[in-house]
Amino acid sequence: MSSSASPGYGLPPASTGNRLLNRIANASTFLVHMERRFDPFFRPAFDALFRDFLTSATTALINLGRRDDHLKLAEERPEQDEEACLNDIIATMGMQMETLWRKGDFQRGGNTKTHGIVRADFIVRDDLPEYMRRGIYAQPRTYPAWVRFSGPGPYITPDIDDVGFMSMSIKLMDVPGPKLMEDERFTQDMLGVSTPSFVTPDTKANVQLQHWSYKNAQIFYFINLKQSHILDLIMQALWIRTQNSPLESQYFSCVPYLLGGGQAMQYSMRSRLTARTRVPRLPLRPPDNYLRDAMVSTLAKQDVEFDIMLQLQTDSHRMPIENNAVFWPPRLSPRVPAALLRIPKQKFDSPEQMEFAKVLSYNPWHCIPEHRPLGNQSRARYRMYKELSRLRQNRNDVVHYEPNGREVFKHS
Repeated sequence: MSSSASPGYGLPPASTGNRLLNRIANASTFLVHMERRFDPFFRPAFDALFRDFLTSATTALINLGRRDDHLKLAEERPEQDEEACLNDIIATMGMQMETLWRKGDFQRGGNTKTHGIVRADFIVRDDLPEYMRRGIYAQPRTYPAWVRFSGPGPYITPDIDDVGFMSMSIKLMDVPGPKLMEDERFTQDMLGVSTPSFVTPDTKANVQLQHWSYKNAQIFYFINLKQSHILDLIMQALWIRTQNSPLESQYFSCVPYLLGGGQAMQYSMRSRLTARTRVPRLPLRPPDNYLRDAMVSTLAKQDVEFDIMLQLQTDSHRMPIENNAVFWPPRLSPRVPAALLRIPKQKFDSPEQMEFAKVLSYNPWHCIPEHRPLGNQSRARYRMYKELSRLRQNRNDVVHYEPNGREVFKHS
């Protein structure tokens, strides 16, 4: 690594101000990295035998500690301290970005490492039940899309050294109608990660996570004496893993959205690929960008399809709006296929196309009113994503750009 590279390349050691806490945090990171090298040898069997049961049991324990507010379906209940929490999150993430990245090489505060950005078609199905025909799903049609696959962040590390999950961001284009954010007129953004529940339940908890993240010691967000989130840690651990390929996973919105008036939903994107790419050289060190390499290899040979699945809220307590660490059980409401995302065979890894990802801004509030984001963390994302995106683009001296799907890039 060049001495002039930004500090965000690679994983910085913990910096809590306490030697013992630093050692514990660094040791936990080391153990995770070691586990990742052996995970593929036992994880498929573990998941098949235990993951669903343990997910249900952990969700039940989380719900035991929650109060039932008796809200209506799709009803929100803002907290008084939301604005203060949001200001804290933006300030902390902004400081961390300023610490990690240099001007001209400023990266996103989360979902940081781009594995690839690819063209796709989003094809709305013609067999949806009538009560789901709302917004972009109102009638069968096809939208062009740009899809970005990325790693967790806030650092850019070799793939085997990240925390074991991926994200998928879809930007639909040619979407008619007014938008809730006016900086893009024709787009609808959809965001998902490879865990079915969010890492924090609400913005108040997210403040704590960002403070520990700034100190490179996220383990103490989950395990501490004042406000432990051990059940959330267990939930995340059940789903994070050594990933094979961004094209072979399932992604979840984790936060709810409207599906027309009075209906709340979560969505997911499930790959139709059944074969799994082997992670090279394990238990030794794989190539730093083996996830991108897997995408390149697959899309050089074939199209890839994802089913877009909608899950309606049917129980306002066990499928909450304001707590995003609670898994929405499919037994309460099955996921219904609503659209097909088809990624055609293509070459995407030219420097020019990879740089294109830096120009784009993904924000769940790039949407039509029928799919308004719901809940306190979604409300926070409006300004958080907007301000941090503006910070990143200003430091890189690039102008916000709304794509139209007709962009062309040179490939060797």
